[in-house]
Amino acid sequence: MTSRKLVQAVLAGKQTPRVPTGPLAVHVTAALAGVRIEDYTLDPSVMVDCICRYYERFQPDAVWLSADTWVTAEAMGAAVAFPGPNQPMAGTGKSIVQSAADIDRLPAPDPHSRGRMPLMLEVLRRLRQRLGEDVFIVACFDQSPFSLACALAGINELMMMLVTDPPFVEGMLEPCIAHASAYAIALAEAGADMLSTGDSPAGMIGPDLYREFALPAERRVFETIHASCNVPASLHICGDARHILAAMATSGADVLEIDHLVSLADACRVVPADVALWGNLDPVGVMRSGTPEAVKVAAAKAVATVRSHGRMRFVLSTGCTLAPDTPAENIEALISCGP
Repeated sequence: MTSRKLVQAVLAGKQTPRVPTGPLAVHVTAALAGVRIEDYTLDPSVMVDCICRYYERFQPDAVWLSADTWVTAEAMGAAVAFPGPNQPMAGTGKSIVQSAADIDRLPAPDPHSRGRMPLMLEVLRRLRQRLGEDVFIVACFDQSPFSLACALAGINELMMMLVTDPPFVEGMLEPCIAHASAYAIALAEAGADMLSTGDSPAGMIGPDLYREFALPAERRVFETIHASCNVPASLHICGDARHILAAMATSGADVLEIDHLVSLADACRVVPADVALWGNLDPVGVMRSGTPEAVKVAAAKAVATVRSHGRMRFVLSTGCTLAPDTPAENIEALISCGP
């Protein structure tokens, strides 16, 4: 069974010979290759080479395609820049949507021409060609609509408007739903095996506002994806998301990426068995700062936990993105625990 078929079988709830591995390795692939994050971000050949060299060295079952969390926001008009030497691209802090009129001026979705979306699609096509059909590729279409709205209108301002101007927030979410959906579908058409989206600001607004604003927008994106392509989709919300975990499980996501601050035991109890879990080793305390032995202990505990709850749909991974300076021997330790 190839890695690709293994992960697909696990996500479908089928019995498999082992647990697949798919740590969230993004900028660490550049660091391992001795490449600056700026070069990784802007040069398709460099990004492809970094990811492929990472795969060839560690042999995970799943690799991740991501540059940063601002690709979609940039395509919608947000100003982005590299905030410092060898740091990922991020927003400059300037809000481009301050009124309903600004919402109307946002461009129509076009992932084949706007911003860095064409670059990411090209990287994905090259990855699929170079890695072949045996490797499972996760493509990130960050961000989810609520997070996009925060990026465009300002996170503090938008969160205030949840209370002071709900119609503005609802209007802001509409183009964000359209852009997130269009980019996700384009990635699926370019060869992604799974589509991943993050909505971390949605974890900061409390369960009631999450259910009122962020969750319906997430649902519409996942509904559009499932209506357009036969590719599973995952949802990631950083931090301790236990207060909204049950609601997240109703978003329509096929997979929930579980951060290390949520215990897998809690996730197994709360999330229905037909929704896969992907996670959840601590990317800093264990993966970056721990020993290979500590990684193996944490990985064995994660696998034992999901097995004790009778879960079939589980991919062993990190709870969030690996730090660039994660020791290679710790990555090797995690991946060795799959077989």
